[in-house]
Amino acid sequence: MKAKALFAVVLIAIALVAVACAPAATPTPAFTPPADPVGVVKIGPSDPIHIAYMMVTSGPDGTLGIDSRRGVEIAIDDKGGKLLDRSIKLDGQDSGCGAEPGQAAAAKLAADATILAVVGSSCSSEIRAGGPALSKAGFSVVSPSNTAPDLTDPAKRFAGYFRTAHNDKVQGAVAAKFALTQLKLKTAATIHDGSPYAQGLATVFADEFKKGGGNVVAQEAVGPDDKDFKPVLTKIAAGKPEIIFYPIFIAAGSLITAQAKTIPGLEKVELMSADGTFSPDMYKAAGKAAIGMYQSSPDFSAFAAGYTDFLAKHQKKYNEKPVSAFHAHGYDAAMIIFAAIEKVAVKGPDGSLYIGRQALRDAIQKTNGHKGVTGTITCDANGDCADPKIAVYKVTEDNVNKLVTPDKPFWKP
Repeated sequence: MKAKALFAVVLIAIALVAVACAPAATPTPAFTPPADPVGVVKIGPSDPIHIAYMMVTSGPDGTLGIDSRRGVEIAIDDKGGKLLDRSIKLDGQDSGCGAEPGQAAAAKLAADATILAVVGSSCSSEIRAGGPALSKAGFSVVSPSNTAPDLTDPAKRFAGYFRTAHNDKVQGAVAAKFALTQLKLKTAATIHDGSPYAQGLATVFADEFKKGGGNVVAQEAVGPDDKDFKPVLTKIAAGKPEIIFYPIFIAAGSLITAQAKTIPGLEKVELMSADGTFSPDMYKAAGKAAIGMYQSSPDFSAFAAGYTDFLAKHQKKYNEKPVSAFHAHGYDAAMIIFAAIEKVAVKGPDGSLYIGRQALRDAIQKTNGHKGVTGTITCDANGDCADPKIAVYKVTEDNVNKLVTPDKPFWKP
C-alpha cells in the first residue's frame, strides 16, 4: 500500500510540474469593430440589411420610378430575399421628379441611420437638390436613370454618387447622328423644360447637330407645368426646322406632341423626344399624335443574354411588360450594391455585421467587369458605371392602341 501511495504521489507531482511548465493559454483578443472615416453601420444579429429607393412613383412621370423600383425588387428576389443570411429590407420615398420633392425625400431618407445605400434618384433634378443630404448622411447612392452630364463632373459630383444609367453626352450624340445621317435633315429646333436632364440633353444634341453640319434654328425653354405650347411652337415654326427635339418628361412632352402639328409650318416636322417620355403613359396622354414620332432610349436589343430571363420574371411578377426604360438599370444598381456589401461586411462575435460607409463607397467604385443585365459594368473615377447602349425607336399605331413601348429599335448607331 505504501508503494502504491508513493507511486500516486509521484504521478501527481509530475502532473503538477507539467502544468506549471506548460505555456500559458493565449487569450482570445477582444473584437474591435472596423474604423471608417464616414462612419460604421452596425446591423444586429436579427436586423435586416436596409436599402432604400428614391424615385418618382406617382403623377404623370410615375412609371419612370415604378419601372426602376421593380428592377430592384427582382434583384432582391434573385438573391432569395437575403444577403449575408439577413433579410433585405427595401423601402423608400416618392421624389416627385422635381427639385423640391427630391430635396424633401432625401431629407427623410437621410434621417434614417440604418440605411446603407439608396437606389435613385429617377430624375436628375431630384438628385441635384437632394444629393448633398444623402452624401452628408454617408449613404452610397446609385442611380438607375439620372443622365444629366454634370452629375458625374468631378467638380460637381457629390461623394458616394454613382449611376448605371448612361451619360447624356452619349444619348445626345446618338440622337443628333440619327437626325443627320438616317433622316438626312439639316435644320433642327430644341425645347427643354429647365430641368438638368432636359437642358443638358438638348444642349448636347444641338452641339452635336451643329458639329455634323446641321443648323439649329431655335433653342427654346418651357415650364414643366405649362399647358399651352402654341406660342413657343409658333415661334419655332418661323425658323422652318425639319425636326424638333424635346427631351422632356411626359406631362409637357405629350402636350407638345399633340399640339405641334396643329401649328402652320410644322405640319410635316419630325418629332423626337428621349427616354424621359419612353412610357405607355406618354402614348395615352398624346394619343394618335404620337404615332410616327421618334424616341431615343436604351437599346434593349443590345442588353446581355440575361435580359430575356429578366423579362420573363417581370411578366410573372407584375403581369405586364416593363412600363419605362430603366428597369434593368435598377436591377444592376441593386446588384452592384449587394456585391459591395458582401465584400466589406465584417462579422462580430455576436453575429452582428459592421459595414463602413466609406468602405462601401470604395467597393462600389471598384466595380469592374460586373456582368449585369444591361451589359458589363465598370465604374470610372467619376461614378459613371454604365455600359451605354442607345437606340432610336419609332412609335407605331400598335404602340399607341395597345399602350406598350416599342421593344425593337428603329435605328441604332
